[in-house]
Amino acid sequence: MLAITKSMALQGLDGYLVAIQVDISNGMPDFQIVGLPDTSVKESRERVKTAIRNSNIEFLSRKIVVNLSPANTRKEGSMFDLPIAVGILIANKHIRNPNLEKILEETIFIGELSLNGKIEKTKGILPICIEARKLGIRRIILPKQNEQEAAILENIEILPVNTLKEVIAYLNGKRRILLEKNTHVILNPEINYELDFSEVKGQESVKRALEVAAAGGHNCLLIGAPGSGKTMLARRLPTILPDMKLEEALEVTKIYSILGLTDSKDPLIINRPFRNPHHTVTPVSLVGGGRNPKPRRD
Repeated sequence: MLAITKSMALQGLDGYLVAIQVDISNGMPDFQIVGLPDTSVKESRERVKTAIRNSNIEFLSRKIVVNLSPANTRKEGSMFDLPIAVGILIANKHIRNPNLEKILEETIFIGELSLNGKIEKTKGILPICIEARKLGIRRIILPKQNEQEAAILENIEILPVNTLKEVIAYLNGKRRILLEKNTHVILNPEINYELDFSEVKGQESVKRALEVAAAGGHNCLLIGAPGSGKTMLARRLPTILPDMKLEEALEVTKIYSILGLTDSKDPLIINRPFRNPHHTVTPVSLVGGGRNPKPRRD
């Protein structure tokens, strides 16, 4: 039997839709994942099988083929564990619901499975949710630990879950999952910088130049002898910049999300970031490298 679920993958700072196609048939017992999966995706075979068994569901020894479509882009990460497991359970008829086809059409699944069936936190949830909303996805089932980060967005249902059993019960219509919504972070931002521009004593001409640059959105190049205060002044420049708009805050938070640096309780980044690369840094080191370029840490 063939079952298709939806998930999302990351390419740089953006997400794209991935169809998880699961086919189970008679034949020699086998479990193959195709569609350019990396090592972490291939290893999901053992995580998925063990998580299903430890959720008190019999895992039949049959021929299983999982295709990650589109097959011409490389898939990375462990976020496909949950949609693969759901696809297998649908194909094995452990999940049955007269409205299942409609639910699957409007839903994407994100999450890494532990061997006991618990759903673990995943990196890059915010850019995934932003792209899902653009594509018209109605709801996202994701790990409980990612709920605050995903709930920053409006006009999309966020369904946080702790275990695979909860997902099975929800899809079978036997359980409701409470929607998570988090708006207090946006409505009541508390910007708190460790440093402040008012701490600078002297350097009146440089401070005036930085104030003009901050007010007009201009570039500014500081040149001087070592120890003259260039970095000290630059570190304090973000404290006199205008507060970030929501669109800017989301763009910055996407970078932190991909690196797994967001706070689970207060995920939205509202402080303007300061980067301090060494003057000998290469362009690749500055922007991040790899097959799919990713931001680098400071």
